[in-house]
Amino acid sequence: MGESVDALMRDYQGDVPGASVLVIENGKSVVSRSYGYADLEKRIAASPRTNYRLASVSKQFTAASILLLAQDGKLGLDDPVRKWLPSLPASADAITLKHLLTHTSGLIDYEEVMAQDATENEQVHDADVLRLLETQGRTYFAPGSGYRYSNGGYALLALIVEKASGKRYAAFLHDRVFEPLGMKRTVAYEKGVSEVADRAYGYSLIDGRWQRADQSSTSAVLGDGGIYSSIDDLTKWDAAQYDDRLLDAPSRKLAATPWTKTDDPAVEYGYGWRVTGETLWHSGETIGFRNVIVRYPQRKLTVVVLTNRDDPEPYKKALQIARLFL
Repeated sequence: MGESVDALMRDYQGDVPGASVLVIENGKSVVSRSYGYADLEKRIAASPRTNYRLASVSKQFTAASILLLAQDGKLGLDDPVRKWLPSLPASADAITLKHLLTHTSGLIDYEEVMAQDATENEQVHDADVLRLLETQGRTYFAPGSGYRYSNGGYALLALIVEKASGKRYAAFLHDRVFEPLGMKRTVAYEKGVSEVADRAYGYSLIDGRWQRADQSSTSAVLGDGGIYSSIDDLTKWDAAQYDDRLLDAPSRKLAATPWTKTDDPAVEYGYGWRVTGETLWHSGETIGFRNVIVRYPQRKLTVVVLTNRDDPEPYKKALQIARLFL
């Protein structure tokens, strides 16, 4: 099977930004391969230990954090968001944590109201997202009446984790998720606070050349996409989806339940997971990175593809890899 995966990943081989591919079958890693470079300038090859910025694959960790705190009795999924973030305007009165988890809040996109000329040197953080949304006295629709994917909703969830736990969000993830699962090299990256071991840097193809494009003005927001991880560590994350080592069975069921239809008729949304047929999956797209995790829980099969380049989007590639094992 490894040779078949290699053939599918041909475009990532050689003197180009790379990729790491993980296939887990019945709890065992049956493919763990890397291609190309994690750092083109320093000629550092990608490896199973390479940590890529997960982008929106991070959302499942934010959702799990909320579910952990619900298990602890520290918060309720039906809590109004303004119970935790009272500075939000009255237009947010009807929004609950469940609405944030399922992208059914109707919140205004923070990317639409932030300074359009912001650069990577003027990065927005989760607390800045709150400040931006404090100025928006409207929603796109009545909370619960529609679906609109919301990065801002997950930034607010990270702030709620901080309020309910009394810990910085990155510290909560380390203490309650990464460390207990043995994901010792996974980190919610904060510039000047933490470091990323074996870090992959992102690239864009510009005028026929791969050029570093690793950070944008929104790259420092943690709740919607700020985690770095590797296929080595994501093996442990996947294992935790099958037993009680992190979330109990009712919480895992809540995360995997298709709570709402989305703007794609083939896709529904749970808590940090997209649901299509028998699969739970999520993609992550940000400047310099494209990632996906696709799980077939009933078949005990998972495919992860992490890449440090803007293009192409790897979801279809992951499905092709999965078909080799189905």
